Amino acid sequence: QKLDEFSDLTFTTIIGKSETVCAITSEEKEDPYIVPPEDNPGKYIFMMDPLDGSSNIDVNVNIGTIFSIYRKKSEGDQVTDEDLLQKGDEQVAAGYIVYGSSTIFVYTSSQGVHGFTLDPSLGEFFLSHPDLKIPDQGSTYSVNEGNWGIWDETQKNLVSFLKEENPSSGRPYKLRYIGSLVADFHRTLLKGGLFMYPKDKKSPQGKL
Repeated sequence: QKLDEFSDLTFTTIIGKSETVCAITSEEKEDPYIVPPEDNPGKYIFMMDPLDGSSNIDVNVNIGTIFSIYRKKSEGDQVTDEDLLQKGDEQVAAGYIVYGSSTIFVYTSSQGVHGFTLDPSLGEFFLSHPDLKIPDQGSTYSVNEGNWGIWDETQKNLVSFLKEENPSSGRPYKLRYIGSLVADFHRTLLKGGLFMYPKDKKSPQGKL
C-alpha cells in the first residue's frame, strides 16, 4: 500500500471516530467520507491533503500533512454542498504537520499561529514556536523554475527582479525549492522570503 494511501486511511479512521466531525474530504479521494451515525458525527468538516510532497518519499525529503476545518452550516444530519463548498475565510482552524528531522505541528484558530514539536520519548507535542509571524525581510524565494517556459511575462519579470544585484534592497534572493508545499512554506514562515506557485499555460487558474 502506498504511503499516501495509508496516511489517508489513518487520518480518516482516527478523525472519523473522534465524534467531532461529520465529513472528511481528502486530496486522495474524489468523494467525501461521511461519518456514519454509529460513530456519532459532530459538527465540523475536516479537509486534508494527508501526505503533501509524496513524490519526495523515495529520496527521503521532508513531506507533510495539510488540513483545514470548517463548521457545518446546514441544518439536520445530512452533509450538503453548502457544508463542503465554503470560502477560505470561513475556516475555523487550519494548519500543517512537517515530517522531517523533527515532527512539527503548526496550527491556527484565529488566535495567532503556533508551532508544536513532537517529543517522541513522550509521544506529546510541546509548544516550541509561539506566535509565529513571517519576518518582514527574507533572503530566499521558492518556486519551480522548471516551469519558466510556460509562465507569463509578469512572473518571469518578478523572478528576474529577485535575481538582480541590489544590496540596498537585499537582492539577489537565493532560490530554495524542495517541491513540498509544507516544507517550502514552513521555511518561508520561519525565515521570511517568498513562496510562489504561479499560474501558467498548463494551469491558467493556478493549482493551489
